[in-house]
Amino acid sequence: MKASHYHLSTLKEAPADAEIVSHKLMTRAGMIKKVAGGIYNYMPVGLRVIRRIEAIIREEMNRAGGIELLMPVIQPAELWKETGRWDKMGPELLRVKDRHDRDFIVQPTSEEVITDIARQEIKSYRQMPKNFYHIQTKFRDERRPRFGLMRGREFTMKDAYSFDRDHEGALRSYQAMYDAYIAIFERMGLRFRAVAADTGAIGGSASHEFQVIADTGEDAIAYCPDSDYAANIELAEAVSLLPARAAAAQALSKTPTPGKAKCEAVAELLQLPLERTVKSLVLAVDSVDANGIVTGTQVWLLLVRGDHDLNEIKAGKVPGLAGFRFATEAEILEYFGTPPGYLGPIGTRKPVKVVADRTVANMADFVCGANEADFHYTGVNWGRDLPEPLVADIRNVREGDPSPDGKGRLAIQRGIEVGHVFYLGTRYSRDMNAVFIDEQGKTAPMEMGCYGIGVTRLLGAAIEQNHDDKGIIWPVPIAPFEVVICPMGWSKSEAVRQHCLAIHDQLQAAGIDVILDDRDERPGAMFADWELVGVPLRVTVGDRGLKEGNCEVTTRRGLSTEMLPVADAVAQVRSRLDALRTMEQGRNRA
Repeated sequence: MKASHYHLSTLKEAPADAEIVSHKLMTRAGMIKKVAGGIYNYMPVGLRVIRRIEAIIREEMNRAGGIELLMPVIQPAELWKETGRWDKMGPELLRVKDRHDRDFIVQPTSEEVITDIARQEIKSYRQMPKNFYHIQTKFRDERRPRFGLMRGREFTMKDAYSFDRDHEGALRSYQAMYDAYIAIFERMGLRFRAVAADTGAIGGSASHEFQVIADTGEDAIAYCPDSDYAANIELAEAVSLLPARAAAAQALSKTPTPGKAKCEAVAELLQLPLERTVKSLVLAVDSVDANGIVTGTQVWLLLVRGDHDLNEIKAGKVPGLAGFRFATEAEILEYFGTPPGYLGPIGTRKPVKVVADRTVANMADFVCGANEADFHYTGVNWGRDLPEPLVADIRNVREGDPSPDGKGRLAIQRGIEVGHVFYLGTRYSRDMNAVFIDEQGKTAPMEMGCYGIGVTRLLGAAIEQNHDDKGIIWPVPIAPFEVVICPMGWSKSEAVRQHCLAIHDQLQAAGIDVILDDRDERPGAMFADWELVGVPLRVTVGDRGLKEGNCEVTTRRGLSTEMLPVADAVAQVRSRLDALRTMEQGRNRA
């Protein structure tokens, strides 16, 4: 391909609304053009990357037994009402009406439609397992779209859905998709981690996120450098930092702490380590009748060590705490008799349910609020001064905590979620009566899994991980072009033109995706364009080098340049591309 027959449109400056590196570089490289908030045109360079990503996904999905189909962007509300998601999903679900005043949605995902297909098409256990997938446009009406393709409203996603006859078969399908995702992201040359994750609003039980490692990532990942353990910070298990509870060594004492409402201030006043204090958080769970009227409220007191933070996802999984909210100040005064800052489990005005984090449950002689302004209790001990609590893992892990698998210490890094696999069970098949006839001739609901990859999000994630001050550094497998040929003096030198065309044709014949920049640009401007776009290899041909039979080959990652015999250019380029792929795949399992 020649650049003069293509469309390349680069910018020196990024638009004012571009906040993160990937948004800036994609816009400057002419990959995307904004149409509206969170909605973009994918320009030729950007679309080439998307198509390469899709090709890898299709190959691995097909290899794993996936069957491609295509479901519509617009879906009828009736299907979403069957599962209850029409009412449960908030304003991010874009609802529309047709000319007959019938309700539809612009799909954010396709569980309902694929389950409708399955209940019509799959009748017998002999027809399973099945795994259907498509690559399709999605829409989620983000309140504040930002970060370019990282948090847009319209995006492209690969979503797949498996159907099995039983739990064991569903887990095999889940594992097959997990393995396929590993292969997909390895082939793309990205550094990533597969981490245990929360299932979120989509439902289900087993769940893993695939996170591309990047300092700008929105998600925190806890992992053990000495083992395979990795989990989203929301799900990472926090073990007790105390192996056992020590015997009480202090008497319970109500101690003045005037104006010290935070654990840090209390610890400083009492000249104690912060780790000796306990933080109190008050939650409430409302009972609601069929008409949505609150009929009662249960107040809970959750305790974490003073230097720890509550994990709200974990708290919501404590039996009885699903759907909790934070208590109002009026409720706190009613139950504890004092504003926040001096709360504790001893001497509440009204009974509350107490949950202690695992570490707190093993503490002795600790400090907590006395339920009286300007006072805390010191020397508090379980069993002697207050009843044994309900114990649960309710805190966030921290760097240096013991790994739950017992094989080392946890580290924390940032990541960008680009894929997610769920085991759904019968969450959707029961609601939509997607049943089959089993071996005994009885009907049973299909066991389901769902598996998503953010195709367009991968562009942003890859750039966040692979860039420098010159621009993008694409891994070879997903680069818009693998090689660019840059002539010095295209219009002035017949020798340069002939050698460039020969190298171009030979690379193309070898199956290498190459572009020849015949725009006759100045070298500095030409190099800057391709360094911004991020093509992995650049071959530079000029009269000066040709006089000695040489050309230059520059590797984009590191911008290292070698002078090589022009006669060996094609073989050298192929060798360097292979070396880059090997290097990239060697660094991808972070």
